[in-house]
Formats: sequence, C-alpha cells, structure tokens
Amino acid sequence: MDYSTTYSSDVSPAGVLAIFGAFLIPMIIAGIAFYVYCAWALMTIANKTNTPNAWLAWIPIANLYLMTQIAQVPWWTFLLVFLSWIPIVGSLGVFALTIWWWWKICERRNRPGWWSLLIGLVPVVNLIMMGM
Repeated sequence: MDYSTTYSSDVSPAGVLAIFGAFLIPMIIAGIAFYVYCAWALMTIANKTNTPNAWLAWIPIANLYLMTQIAQVPWWTFLLVFLSWIPIVGSLGVFALTIWWWWKICERRNRPGWWSLLIGLVPVVNLIMMGM
C-alpha cells in the first residue's frame, strides 16, 4: 500500500488574491453598512434626546463621547475605552462600561434599562434595539 501523497503547487498568487478579494469585498461592504446604520441610529437617539452635536455619531472616537452626553454620564468615562488595551480585564471593563452607557441611554428614551443587556449580549437583537 502506498500512503504517499503528492501535493500540487498549482496555486498561483493571482488565484489567492482573487479568493481573498471575493471574501474581503463583501466584508468591507457589510462593515460599512453596519457602521452607517449604527451612526444613523445613534444620531437619531441624540436628536430625540435633544443632545447637541448629534453629528458626532459619524466620527469614530467622537461617537463614544456622544454616547456619554446622551447618557448624561461624565464625559471622561469615554477615556476608559482605552482600558481595552489591557488583555482580558480591560475588555470586560469596556463591555461593562458600554452596558452602563446603554442602560442610561435606554432610561433617557423612557425604555426599560434592561434593554441594554440585549444590546450588549444578543448579536442581532442589538441592531433592532438600537433602531428602537
């Protein structure tokens, strides 16, 4: 019995790039769509709560500052996002911080605060909850 296996190196760099592009382009489009939806939802929430500078929802780090303004928590709490650089504890801390911000935002919108748990824990429901 011959158990030897021969491998062919017929894979060209152009083929690898084509496969990579076939997956990368839809992911980029989905990422942009996700960002636009989240920014639009945050800007709408800011407008409904009469928070000034709702346009900050479209700027990456500024949207975190806007969330603190909507939630009416101290502005410097958005600096705690940089704790995510600490491997495990930092990520958990930022997760808890985000849940707290959404809890306060839900309360400002006269919604139950526990909705923030859905926003933070349930992947697809978070998009629906942000839109509500």
